[in-house]
Amino acid sequence: MKKIFIASAIAAVSVLSSAAALASDGTINFTGEVLDSACTVDIGANNTMEVTLGSVAKTAFTGKGSTASYSKFNLKLTKCPATVTSASVKFEGTNYAGDDSVLALTEEDGVATGVGVQISDASNKVVELGTATASTTLAAGDNVLPFYARYIQQAAAVTAGPANSVAQFTLNYN
Repeated sequence: MKKIFIASAIAAVSVLSSAAALASDGTINFTGEVLDSACTVDIGANNTMEVTLGSVAKTAFTGKGSTASYSKFNLKLTKCPATVTSASVKFEGTNYAGDDSVLALTEEDGVATGVGVQISDASNKVVELGTATASTTLAAGDNVLPFYARYIQQAAAVTAGPANSVAQFTLNYN
């Protein structure tokens, strides 16, 4: 009898604690749309683009926040249907030590330290990783979305070495 009572008590506690685990503090509704057709991204073979930032002397950096080697790159959109009138871009990648405005360098032998890669839009506004850029109006047909990349000093000292980084991007049609 004691065993049945103990088993019943354990079962009751389990049911009550699982009900408490289902309690919520709020609700989030996710909304969106899947488009029938959108623009074609034309950035190169396998949808991969190479942006050359060049070779920069470490003496080009004068302190944290200093930048060097701007390079323009374009995201070319082709065959945009008339129903798609605007888009924003969201860049993602590994950030530099918690700074969502700077991409970390790719880990490799002898990698440079103290710098990262920063992306900005056509108006020179820094693009935050994981955050959509301002919306750009699109015309039916072909469009070009210009961006810039540059090195930015992130630490007190910079060391020489390979300074490569990778970002992925997603187009959000509005």
